[in-house]
Amino acid sequence: MNRMPKPIQTPAGTPAQPVATPSRTELIDHLVRTRIAGDVATARENNLSHYRKLANGDRHYWLGLELGDRWTDEQDVLAVMAERCGVVDDAEHRYGQDTIDPELTVAALDRMAARLRKAALDRQRVLLATGHPGGLLDVHRATAAALRDAGCEIVVVPPGLTADEGSVWQFADVAVLERGATLWHTHSPAPMAAILDGLEAAGRPLPDLVVADHGWAGCAAQRGLDAVGYADCNDPALFLGEAEGTLQVAVPLDDHVRDPRYYDPMVAYLLAAAGLR
Repeated sequence: MNRMPKPIQTPAGTPAQPVATPSRTELIDHLVRTRIAGDVATARENNLSHYRKLANGDRHYWLGLELGDRWTDEQDVLAVMAERCGVVDDAEHRYGQDTIDPELTVAALDRMAARLRKAALDRQRVLLATGHPGGLLDVHRATAAALRDAGCEIVVVPPGLTADEGSVWQFADVAVLERGATLWHTHSPAPMAAILDGLEAAGRPLPDLVVADHGWAGCAAQRGLDAVGYADCNDPALFLGEAEGTLQVAVPLDDHVRDPRYYDPMVAYLLAAAGLR
């Protein structure tokens, strides 16, 4: 029987309802019903456009990784995305629906959980960050809270950091980019670079683990840090980084579904698998 966890605090300070830990089968069903995986909202033509731009060397789509000339064939990128994300493995499928395999999502969550378990056992320094605050902020916040309760040090971002004409700071233990009192959706690696450079300049140790997404995860991995992250099916770089061994785990999911609370059962499963519930 799953024990009900103590109530967690939302970023606004309001207690959230505790969520029972789903079984693997229950989680897969939930991912498909909420379109976190399965038939996702991201269009096939959008996916292929991003794969093409990455292959053509557009660094916006490299998410902080240095891919060199290793992924200049769009079909090679598609093959990796079919294998690791579960998009349709058919080069002739150009328009319409695309997919994320929920089995691959849960398998990646299990791999992430193993790394979180190690972080907790070793009481490591962990940095959490998101370029997708509208969807994933509370996913990272709940992870940070569980790791802190397990004895990990949640890395505090140095003050006064700037990147991409914005400020880099922490909201509920999660590093974000802020402009004009608004949290920004960003794929850029620059905010993570600012954090890592700021830590080094202050003589402070770098994180043992980074849990992030977008360019925040890619930059950390490229710097040689242990990094795990979440990625949508139109963000192929992190899956290529995992295939090459630069990024430790890339979890495939729709990173901005209609209601952020839809991610709660996924987080419950992740933390339970990591021994953090």
